[in-house]
Amino acid sequence: MTGRSGTQRQSRDKVLTLPNVLSMLRLVGVPIFLWAILSERDLLAFGILALSGATDYADGKIARAFGMESALGAMLDPVADRLYILTTLVGLAWRDIIPVWLVVVLLAREVVMALMLLVLQRRGQTGLPVHFVGKAATFNLLYAFPLLLLAHRDDWLGAVSRPLGWGFAWWGVGLYWLAAVLYAIQARQVLSGRLTASGPSGPSGRSARSG
Repeated sequence: MTGRSGTQRQSRDKVLTLPNVLSMLRLVGVPIFLWAILSERDLLAFGILALSGATDYADGKIARAFGMESALGAMLDPVADRLYILTTLVGLAWRDIIPVWLVVVLLAREVVMALMLLVLQRRGQTGLPVHFVGKAATFNLLYAFPLLLLAHRDDWLGAVSRPLGWGFAWWGVGLYWLAAVLYAIQARQVLSGRLTASGPSGPSGRSARSG
């Protein structure tokens, strides 16, 4: 009898699970999305972004509901999130759809998080318990980007998308940096020995790299 801990360990060792397949499909969509946005195939780019946001939500829900959390999923999910955010920022800035300052603000936050995780790794820690604020920030940005992609249109669709897109963008930026502050607090607790970095994850079941 393996017990509950044995079952959880077997689950985390699984590779071909539905959540992992969804994460892999999201990664496959990254170069297609970048090509679509740079070549101004906006409907295709919008569709890929929308599907990315939907599958990002679905894979976490499925993993938690059916006990399909895995080490591979914890790695793939944040990688896909960051690649979509990075490629979207590059594509939208290249086409002058979003201002450069927005790119700088979001990339600066990524640099802060990377340095924070580097310090933790040098102290023998592999990550931080996920905080729902980080995931909420990612959701807001993934909703904002396809709307901002449509906002540059001169028709009614652009007029509707513009305030919605910037609303999600402002919320995403604010939550993104708030999450960084919360992770900094967690990192300090980990380094002082008051919090275990390898302990249970938060509501999303993912590592801190996801948000």
